Amino acid sequence: MSYYFNGDEDDAMGMYQRAMLARGARPRRFDEYYRCYPVAMMPGPERESANHGGKVFMPASALDKLTQLHITYPMLFELTNGAKSKSTHAGVLEFTAEEGRCYLPYWLMNTLLLEPGDLLQIKSTDLPAGNFIKLQAQSPTFLDISDPKAVLENSFRGFSCLTVGDVFTFRYNDTTYEMAVLEVKPAGEKGAISVQETDLNVDFAEPLGYVAPQRASGTSTPRSIGSTMAGKGGMMHTEGSMAQAINYSAIAPSSDTAALGHAKATSHFSGGGHKLVNKKGKAAALTPASTPGTSTPVAQSGGVTIPGMPRTVQNRNGPQPLRLPPNKLFFGYEIKPLRNKEGQAEADAEQKKKHYFEGEGQSLRKKKDGK
Repeated sequence: MSYYFNGDEDDAMGMYQRAMLARGARPRRFDEYYRCYPVAMMPGPERESANHGGKVFMPASALDKLTQLHITYPMLFELTNGAKSKSTHAGVLEFTAEEGRCYLPYWLMNTLLLEPGDLLQIKSTDLPAGNFIKLQAQSPTFLDISDPKAVLENSFRGFSCLTVGDVFTFRYNDTTYEMAVLEVKPAGEKGAISVQETDLNVDFAEPLGYVAPQRASGTSTPRSIGSTMAGKGGMMHTEGSMAQAINYSAIAPSSDTAALGHAKATSHFSGGGHKLVNKKGKAAALTPASTPGTSTPVAQSGGVTIPGMPRTVQNRNGPQPLRLPPNKLFFGYEIKPLRNKEGQAEADAEQKKKHYFEGEGQSLRKKKDGK
């Protein structure tokens, strides 16, 4: 039997493969069909980490076939669901599955639209080493991770390759996150890359459902006033949303709301008591003095009054207690601007001009020399 070549390279490769098969040689590519099941249904101990990776479990017979072929490492496979025309790529973790079966992570089952027991085609393949990948979180909760790149770098240890369109999962701090692959470089014909032993640059798109925080319109002071106060060491701001929420105008030190409220509260039920029958000799002492013709009694003094001294009035103005809900702070108290050097010098000069305790002493007793 003789073969003649008169065409392109694809025809030459086809003729070569047909010639090898005619001589009884084995094919150089792994291509088998298995019944697929999720990792959770695999007998033995629970494999939580394998369920959030990108590698499958295959039977021991697959390893025997792979060793007889010239397969490049790491072993990468193309998984195809012919019934739904869906395909992706994965690596192999162990050859411990039962014969005729393979076990896949749950996210791979969803990507390929597979049900437990469906037929899956697994073929060996080669993929280029990736240098760039763009990912998109499927929930805004991904933003709660403080260092996402470090977390993903640790998660990629369970993956051999990734394909555009995959929505893989990883677990961090007892939470499962979903991540979609939007773009890979080099893309190639299969749109997949190998992520093992390579320097991979990771970029992120906005998570699904993410809403950017809206900035409220500012209520800043005019620039002239702000610059004047800045020169004196302070800034002036109008009342913001936080101040309005806690009603700062009522508890500020300069507010008289508390004093008015106290006066209103103490004015109720004010007055003096009157007895119809007074004790003998004590009527004048116990009966409070009142203005003739009126029923309003004269208020009694609660303290000792010293002649010539003004009566002390209790100050019931602010600052009042600041009661905030948990995990909230308030920095809105009034700022007393610092004086500049010129203002401080003037204040010191005025302070020196004041003389306290000035005057001449007067004596009622004359001195002995008659002066």
